[in-house]
Amino acid sequence: MHPVRRQRLFIVLLIIAGAGLAVGLASYALRENINLFYPPAEIAEGKAPVGKRIRAGGMVLAGSVQRQPESLTVRFVVTDYQAELPVEYTGILPDLFAEGEGVVATGVLTEDGVFQASEVLAKHDETYMPPEVQHALDRSAEQARP
Repeated sequence: MHPVRRQRLFIVLLIIAGAGLAVGLASYALRENINLFYPPAEIAEGKAPVGKRIRAGGMVLAGSVQRQPESLTVRFVVTDYQAELPVEYTGILPDLFAEGEGVVATGVLTEDGVFQASEVLAKHDETYMPPEVQHALDRSAEQARP
């Protein structure tokens, strides 16, 4: 093999190896920051990982909000009209949080099936619905049809 060709081949292989290493390191670093969305029906089916940070969302079930006196802990139920997910959150809820409205919560699913939320997001006006929640509700409605 000609020395110039060998040098070019070596440079190309070095660039490919470097790019592969960069992609591998980036994906390794980002794997802990990926928050997958699960509707309550998928969580009830056992598709959501226990103990991992995920997002869950749906509609807040009417009559399910329970506030603990003397603390900021709130318990409520999120539903996609197929299944229900009990959620516990300690903190100040968004001003637009209300029963019958859409929410997306970020947190961890515990062994006993309670979602321990670290963040709760509520819709920002009467026409907005988080895309994940809207998709889950649409899918739930399609499955409910005969």
